[in-house]
Amino acid sequence: MQIETPTILKKIVARKYEEIIERKSHTPYGNLEVAASVANVHNAPRGFAQALRHKIANGQAGVIAEIKQASPSKGVLRNPFLPADIARSYEKGGAACLSVLTDKDFFQGHEDFLVEARAACQLPVIRKDFIVDEYQVLEARAIGADCILLIAACLSGEKLRALDGMARDLGMDVLVEVHNRPEMELALEFTETELLGINNRDLHTFELSLDHTFELMGSVPSDRLIVTESGIHTRDDVALMREKDIHAFLVGEAFMRADDPGEKLAELFQS
Repeated sequence: MQIETPTILKKIVARKYEEIIERKSHTPYGNLEVAASVANVHNAPRGFAQALRHKIANGQAGVIAEIKQASPSKGVLRNPFLPADIARSYEKGGAACLSVLTDKDFFQGHEDFLVEARAACQLPVIRKDFIVDEYQVLEARAIGADCILLIAACLSGEKLRALDGMARDLGMDVLVEVHNRPEMELALEFTETELLGINNRDLHTFELSLDHTFELMGSVPSDRLIVTESGIHTRDDVALMREKDIHAFLVGEAFMRADDPGEKLAELFQS
């Protein structure tokens, strides 16, 4: 089963394949395998899903707080951009986990941002990028990622299965992102990850609606943890989700525009 890739993703993914070829010419696959193995010894994965479930079990929201410098649609979100300071602020504000954008061409991200953020706190970190190849999975573990994002809209079922399995073999968790029912079916059939992200933003039109989470949540088995992504800007948004038994959130823009991201997180999610 193959999902139609949204137009914006086609451009990003095409560039991502070019980038992978460039990176392989500098760091061969075998070298990266060694780096990932070394990271597993000296920089062991922190439990990403476990951290979310721990917060939720204690009656709190499990917040994945995002660190990103820019986006294609909104431009630069934060200047100066200091990943380590942001990470410490999020940890103080009660985040369960961090999400760090590493895509350079469209989000002005970098792998070093993930390294800096993770070193500055004790929180587990997801590498948020457009992962389409096993090389990127190895790269994620080599730089210390505890989890990776897989976007169902730009992957076949077999590729989802391969990347999900490889990540988990390396000790990382996987967050699989979907937006509609066909993508949901693909994720449930081809992956075993417990983390299922429902993106409230339509990647074809960029329209945003929290109803996407509500429309799809009934199809999610009880052993999977739903993470609602995008569109959470107010305490009312948080309350609405939690009333519907959605307790895990990925939030970025609302925090990145605040003077103190962690303070904004606490304000948005305090009980």
